[in-house]
Amino acid sequence: MNYDVIIIGAGPGGIFSAYELSLQNPNLKVAVFEAGHALSKRHCPIDGDKIKSCINCKTCSIMSGFGGAGAFSDGKYNITNDFGGTLHEYIGKEKALDLMRYVDEINMRYGGEGTKLYSTAGSKFKKQCIQHNLHLLDASVRHLGTDINYVVLENIYDYLKDKVEFFFDCPVTRVVKTDGGFEVCTEKDTFTCEKCIISVGRSGSKWMEKVCSELGIETNSNRVDIGVRVELPAEVFSHLTDELYESKIVYRTEKYADKVRTFCMNPKGAVVNENTNGIITVNGHSYEDPEKQTENTNFALLVAKHFSEPFKDSNGYGESIARLSNMLGGGVIVQRFGDLIQGRRSTPSRIEEAFITPTLKATPGDLSLVLPKRILDGIIEMIYALDKIAPGTANDDTLLYGVEVKFYNMEVDVDENLESCHKGLYVIGDGSGITHSLSHASASGVYVARKIAAN
Repeated sequence: MNYDVIIIGAGPGGIFSAYELSLQNPNLKVAVFEAGHALSKRHCPIDGDKIKSCINCKTCSIMSGFGGAGAFSDGKYNITNDFGGTLHEYIGKEKALDLMRYVDEINMRYGGEGTKLYSTAGSKFKKQCIQHNLHLLDASVRHLGTDINYVVLENIYDYLKDKVEFFFDCPVTRVVKTDGGFEVCTEKDTFTCEKCIISVGRSGSKWMEKVCSELGIETNSNRVDIGVRVELPAEVFSHLTDELYESKIVYRTEKYADKVRTFCMNPKGAVVNENTNGIITVNGHSYEDPEKQTENTNFALLVAKHFSEPFKDSNGYGESIARLSNMLGGGVIVQRFGDLIQGRRSTPSRIEEAFITPTLKATPGDLSLVLPKRILDGIIEMIYALDKIAPGTANDDTLLYGVEVKFYNMEVDVDENLESCHKGLYVIGDGSGITHSLSHASASGVYVARKIAAN
């Protein structure tokens, strides 16, 4: 029951912590605790036939389990400091980029070889975007695809399973500071360790707040991103996606000067449900295998909202909007862009008559009854702006799924080693509020593992 290092969470941060510890110091006794299932047992029951919508499983196989929420989210590794988190503010820009490249090398070694690395460097689209008040962010993007990403995770697990002890379907209830280290408590047992790495991801946000409160670790309010997922014919964005795969484009609205951005672009992909703490939101993914690809491309349009005193619960704000969508639509709502502009709800017949086949079965409805006016106005402005560089974006039949919410953990107070006020307790990945992407979370895991091994 006693370990040198206990890792809580088997998402990208936890996986790469365990991997790097096994390389740097194979004599360390390491355990990984994960609330979700092993990778081979992660299966969402939604089949589009007998089960068409979320049934609120006790443990969501999309959000939890080995590989974390990123296991089924298209496998995009963005190598950049321009977005994806603020890891570089803690460890330095070059160090952060070096670690992201190192993670990319590992992914290639464990099954990702042959996948393409895209780059915005020198792209002609940068000038085209600026001419229309849009801003294309710099990045190198490795696209594994949901299918290849799964293979990579399988191979890494096969490597780790004999070097690290895994506890699946074993949520941690408490972390207690002791004289010699930490106690990690589950529903049945208590384990001890000298060093503890917490890497619980976005889905662990409420748990993380509770642990920080119990341990007296300071936190700062973070933002919440609210918006919709856009689905349209793949041809509309093919000139961008063929060269860049994913284009991170930012627009500042004329009406409110709010920033709206594209997020998680999935060429020839599918729109999917996502369950976060019992709230049904929307997401998207795509495959590397041509036989699994669709005729549509989807991406999110998100507006970031930051709150100041006296309100601090940004996640609660996002949850209330998502719950309203769930209340009106029984889950995710879908609306034609033309219907939204004309001020009418979409109906099943209007969706069926559209010149696009939805990849997710959602409830036709009216997003203006769900999203705040300021956010919806910004999204509409952005769609018209994107139509200038990708004509067809603002077509009447473009589908908008709502809501998409990206919850960010409260930003946990850690130092340049990603270590909390309790020596030996590290907080990494998206659960720290510092990283917001696969690449940054993975890099933070490698970084902390090297710090521990060096000591």
